[in-house]
Amino acid sequence: MLGLVEELHEGPVTDRMTDYELLRIINFLERIRAPYDEKLNAAIPDPVWNIVLYLMKSHLRGDTVTMSSLASVSQIPFPSAMRRIHRLIDDGDVEQLSRSVTGKSYFLVPSRKLKSNFVAYAIRVKALLAETFGLGGGSANAEEYYFGGSYLADQIIPPLKLMENRQAPSQDLRFLLHDDNYFSSMRNMWSDFRSKLSSRRNFRLLALPELHKEIFKNARRPASEYDVMAVNIPWLGEVVKHGLVQPLNSFLVDSGINSLDFHPNIWATGNWDTVQYGVPIYCTIETLAVRKDLFEDHDLHMPTSFEKVLDAARQLHNPKRGMHGVVWNAARGMPIAHSFMFFMGACGTPVINVPMARVAFDYSHMAGEMYRPRVNTEQGMKTLDYMRRLLAFSPPDILVMDWNRALDCFMLGQSAMIYCWTMRASRFEYDIRSVVKRKVEYLPHPHGPGGAVVGPVGGFLLTIPAGLPPERAKLAFEAISWMASPAAMKEHVKNGIPVAPRFSVTADPEAAATTPIVRMVDRLAKQNKLHGWHRPPIPEYTLIEKIIGDEIFAALNGELTDREALERCQNGIDKVMRAAGHY
Repeated sequence: MLGLVEELHEGPVTDRMTDYELLRIINFLERIRAPYDEKLNAAIPDPVWNIVLYLMKSHLRGDTVTMSSLASVSQIPFPSAMRRIHRLIDDGDVEQLSRSVTGKSYFLVPSRKLKSNFVAYAIRVKALLAETFGLGGGSANAEEYYFGGSYLADQIIPPLKLMENRQAPSQDLRFLLHDDNYFSSMRNMWSDFRSKLSSRRNFRLLALPELHKEIFKNARRPASEYDVMAVNIPWLGEVVKHGLVQPLNSFLVDSGINSLDFHPNIWATGNWDTVQYGVPIYCTIETLAVRKDLFEDHDLHMPTSFEKVLDAARQLHNPKRGMHGVVWNAARGMPIAHSFMFFMGACGTPVINVPMARVAFDYSHMAGEMYRPRVNTEQGMKTLDYMRRLLAFSPPDILVMDWNRALDCFMLGQSAMIYCWTMRASRFEYDIRSVVKRKVEYLPHPHGPGGAVVGPVGGFLLTIPAGLPPERAKLAFEAISWMASPAAMKEHVKNGIPVAPRFSVTADPEAAATTPIVRMVDRLAKQNKLHGWHRPPIPEYTLIEKIIGDEIFAALNGELTDREALERCQNGIDKVMRAAGHY
């Protein structure tokens, strides 16, 4: 299902107005009209204005609109309101959709024509506001700014040097980030009307495979196209080995970043051989999100083990009624590789023989047998068996579902459980299309045979590209310091985007109250159950991921037996490690 704005344009919406921004503009229009109606004696209700705003707002939120509810918001007598609505229907601005098979009851939605015209109107309003505030005129320029919510409150003061340089286009910082809700929110903070720290076009957001390619492609250019790059935590060893990022130790000495405010295992994700190459900007935990209302209706306990997950999935799976027991990441490549690594970790074993230390471990000190693969083991077999059993209670196309489709399946009420990252799970509470708001319980990964409950950690590091000139690098680090500040992180959490890796943010009552995800992750952190050994950030990590992503998929797709797939994973990883000279 597409958002309204995306529905009206070909291609991605990242550089256009989002549905959330459109809702904010509608709210602004309602508020700016109110003083006119209140203060001018000659003011009379504008029924079309009221009807259109209400219809558009309801459509964006996914609320059902009836003829009577639409008439009631028009602020004119009911018979007159009905005539106006029928005229809008006759003119093709409003459509009637049947609510039942008999066709005797129906609800109202804006037509494609009305939606298109209204979005064009909203973009023009945004452009006029941009021009009024001295941000430039025209709808094209307006796309560079975000119609902000509560971002950049008085206490969130951007660094002075960034503020001084914001009027010089040549000084605009350029960002290469992951395409997710956290970095979209960050881009909005920088392009907010009240700050205009940078244009939206200076932010490039890419999916994980494309982001990895672009980081390496950028290193081959004579000069870096970016000042700040987001690096996936498991890629650290690879980008350091190839010299793609700068050490940050000299910047950190006089900075406001306090490493002690970060969970030790999280801060260590940016460290390689005692050198800090990245600042953790957010951490995300693989969770099992479940529909607590369905569990209560069926008198089921929250699952804490593989068998209990399967039992709950079996009882709640009812595809004839549009409900699947569980959805998870099973698509070929990166998604299924991650699932295998996390499930095998839940069985108490990493995919290679890395130490499973409770405290931070420096992966640059690995040697010899630590690099030996452990995929073709009893734990590997139990892991693959669990994944195969999950298929029976998953959507029939689970093997071709990407992350976003899997998320939509649960968010739109088509699945009782989902394995997903907490960062993506935050959409269950704030996405306007979500039908599961306040109905979800977030659980740590249930354990498998011989394993324990732990939280697989993911997330991103903010880094500075190697070769960036010293003055430019200094400005880039100032931006990183602000992005990773408690005030900026708290603002993200308050806006429904967990999880901040700083103790001072998760301990803040206002931040913790925003979503149960924050409390769940904070509890795991205090129990020292957040670990990154599931995806060891060694230079060979992406090769391991590719091997597992291909061979495990082939097993679940019926191309290989489970034993054949595990042997091919074992031999493929072993070949990579031998070629790297590890043993």
